[in-house]
Amino acid sequence: MELRQLEYFVAVAEERNFTRAAERVRISQSGVSAQIRQLERELGAELFDRSARAVTLTVAGEAALEHARATLAAAGAVGQAVGEVTGLIRGHLTVGMVIGCTLTPLFDALAAFHQAHPGVEISLLEDSSDRLVEGVRTGAVDLALIGSAAATPEGLDALTIISERLVVAVPAEHPLAKQRRVTLRDLVVYPIVCMPPGTGLRSVFDQACVAQNLQPAIALQASAADAIADLAARGLAVAILSDSMAARYRDRLIAHTIEDVDTPALLALIWKSTHSPGMRELLVHTGQAFTNPPDPRRSREPSGPSPDIRATDP
Repeated sequence: MELRQLEYFVAVAEERNFTRAAERVRISQSGVSAQIRQLERELGAELFDRSARAVTLTVAGEAALEHARATLAAAGAVGQAVGEVTGLIRGHLTVGMVIGCTLTPLFDALAAFHQAHPGVEISLLEDSSDRLVEGVRTGAVDLALIGSAAATPEGLDALTIISERLVVAVPAEHPLAKQRRVTLRDLVVYPIVCMPPGTGLRSVFDQACVAQNLQPAIALQASAADAIADLAARGLAVAILSDSMAARYRDRLIAHTIEDVDTPALLALIWKSTHSPGMRELLVHTGQAFTNPPDPRRSREPSGPSPDIRATDP
């Protein structure tokens, strides 16, 4: 039995999919499958039920999962202990980023961290906020930038980067452009273009509509603010954006704050554990990168107020 076999086993168990697990551990799917089969032969039991579309654990797999996680954690702790003594940090960190978001201060933090600690390998992945939260909870993701419609997820530490209200953005000739106040009921009579589910903006909008028993017509979805603005500027739909997102398109669109949507869309960094020396150092670099508001000229996400630290500094 090898540590890499346990790593692949845990990856498949958490992803419930051999393809996604292979992408996560950065080898071919056939390689993951072969190693899992070898592990099953050594243990004398099948660990996964492969009959359904989603891969699920067998009884034997359920029994083995926590032990496999504990073994991998113990092996990682050995390297961390040696690193702390020698002053050299090694290992691997996975950083997640919600789809449709590109914050250059985060990239600056990763670059500074890499320069300071070249022995730590960094992986960067994009996913929905819900999946990133789950990844942080299970330990598959160490640090994640998520969009949220409320306070950060229970049980996780967080650094709020941006907190902004929603706006509707339309061309100057659109009827909504001439109104002084715009409510949800005013805008849901029109086709809407917005971010996809799993983003903070979409979560805020969906929850506000549900609260008022409104059923908006989501005609178009895009994960980039530029695409949403372009579609709205062409009259295809009204755009739902954040305040500073819409500010970048004042030459083409007129934006109104949605009066009856008080809940802000949050963009936050979340993490679960700071036991890893590498994770502690990464948090130091990300905290420094976000001490000042992101420069909108360097970012595709909205700028906002200075970050609100929701957790004790590691």
